[in-house]
Amino acid sequence: MATLIKERRIVADNWRLLEPDATEAPAAGDVIVPLALWQAQRAQLLTRAGRLGVRLEPSEDPAAIADDVGLFGVVAVNFPKFGDGRGYSTARLLRERYGYKGELRAIGDVLRDHLSFMAGCGFDAFALRDDQDPQDALAAFDDFTEAYQASVERPLPLFRRRALASPDGMEWS
Repeated sequence: MATLIKERRIVADNWRLLEPDATEAPAAGDVIVPLALWQAQRAQLLTRAGRLGVRLEPSEDPAAIADDVGLFGVVAVNFPKFGDGRGYSTARLLRERYGYKGELRAIGDVLRDHLSFMAGCGFDAFALRDDQDPQDALAAFDDFTEAYQASVERPLPLFRRRALASPDGMEWS
């Protein structure tokens, strides 16, 4: 079972993640369903006992859940391999365009070296691969003290933050 880091702490995972080809959800319990199952059985899923989450694959457009984001306790975005960066864009869209405020979880090929960048895109939960050291992964959030570019965490780029912090409004004083 993968280790879950949420809000920069190791926590127990109470959610059951269904595989992308799942055709039905259990009658009760906290479950993360694939997008296709959500689209096919939306009404039934909303009446079941337990919290509901949705799983997005890299090829799936987050716009498909834009009107429903408030219904999900978690949105899990799959990274099937470390070189597939489409999940970063999905996270930014969910946070910035569609206003998703719940848990945004990275699943799949989640590596320590990517955690800081994933957090910058809006992820706040990370299901680590089994071969990843959870304590070492937690240290990844402290690898960088500053970022130049704007992010979900810091909407202004570094030069704007510096200018705002300067008493005379100049970037460097």
